[in-house]
Amino acid sequence: MAEAEAALRTLAHNVRAARTRAGVSLDELGRRAKVSKGALVALENAQGNPNFATLVRLADTLGVSVSALVDGGPRQRVRVVGADAAPPLWTGERGGEARLMLTTSGPAPAEVWRWRLEPGEEYRSHPHQTGVVETVSVTAGRMTLTVGGTEHAVEAGQTATFDGDAPHTYRGSGTATCHLIMTVHLPPGPA
Repeated sequence: MAEAEAALRTLAHNVRAARTRAGVSLDELGRRAKVSKGALVALENAQGNPNFATLVRLADTLGVSVSALVDGGPRQRVRVVGADAAPPLWTGERGGEARLMLTTSGPAPAEVWRWRLEPGEEYRSHPHQTGVVETVSVTAGRMTLTVGGTEHAVEAGQTATFDGDAPHTYRGSGTATCHLIMTVHLPPGPA
């Protein structure tokens, strides 16, 4: 429980700091990210339990990565992250999950995610900010990637990439668990 409280305090600090850097009021952030002001006040006071979709909307609106909101430690020259070291940020109704493993630094950071989707399980994502590019590499099983209403089958050993500014859905297909690595390439920050 102490670990969850520490993570929430880190999230609260990082959201407040990113909002301040962006020069955005709570009202404006709430309007842009489609999150109530009350939920934002609670979040910045290390209360509540924001869901994955809320974190993504806040990160997109503030122009930062999801990990910039949830990471607490300083960046190290070399980081090695074990598969179970990162807690799931999304858990599906059939046991699937998504873990944000790390975010690269630099002018155009990239998030690296590990996903597991059970057959028939899906995650629907809202459109991201313009310039976000997602890449999915299926390492086992099969998935159906839907972007802008068009379905694409992606099998083990295949990689797909797309602009993330359209609605998109990941769905486990077939009879086996789908494992994939997803990267989210964020647009360069202001110079």
